[in-house]
Amino acid sequence: MKIALLGYGRMGKAIELIAVERGHYVVAKIDQDETYGNLSDADVAINFSIPEAAAENIKTALKINIPVVCGTTGWLDQLKEVEDFCKAKESAFIYASNFSVGVNLFFKLNEVLAKLMSSHKRYQITMKEIHHIHKLDAPSGTAITLAEGIVDQSDYTQWTLDKATKENMLPIEVERTGEVPGNHAIKYESSVDSITIEHEAHSRNGFALGAVIAAEWIQNKKGVFSMNDVLSLI
Repeated sequence: MKIALLGYGRMGKAIELIAVERGHYVVAKIDQDETYGNLSDADVAINFSIPEAAAENIKTALKINIPVVCGTTGWLDQLKEVEDFCKAKESAFIYASNFSVGVNLFFKLNEVLAKLMSSHKRYQITMKEIHHIHKLDAPSGTAITLAEGIVDQSDYTQWTLDKATKENMLPIEVERTGEVPGNHAIKYESSVDSITIEHEAHSRNGFALGAVIAAEWIQNKKGVFSMNDVLSLI
């Protein structure tokens, strides 16, 4: 498989290493600081660009019928526009806030637990996410996905970063420190006990591997997909 990397930062470099290990070829790297090769030579594009460039990068590839796997967060106000563009061009597109296989299993566990806990009103839910100091968005896309999974299964109506939490608002605590790849914890607490589920990334390799697996899966497909499709979690 021939891959174009749209964005060649930390994640782009990690994806390149994993892709080559799995027998693929990186034929293009397109970044604000570096351009190599031609997008048109690729079988698939993997986008981990800055948020401001994401939508245009994706459309450029879809326009020439190159399927796109996108893990950039912080641009989701344009997601529906991009999905509609993909359908109009009869191409293929996957967006995920996190491509790690473990995280996507964690997403499903989070939804199941939220549903189980929905009738137990004495438990209060809190969430904390920790990432490295270079991360541009807060909360993380992963935290937002987890929060939305809880909101869909509970009496909470939305998430908030406000520490002075209002009723029916799910609080998310954000910390940026060191070089932490990513840590997400969800706690259910009552006066008598507490339940916590947590995912801790040890490196970026899990994210990179998942993105390459998604790129392998999307070959010869048309439509808009998610990691639930890739991992048969639906």
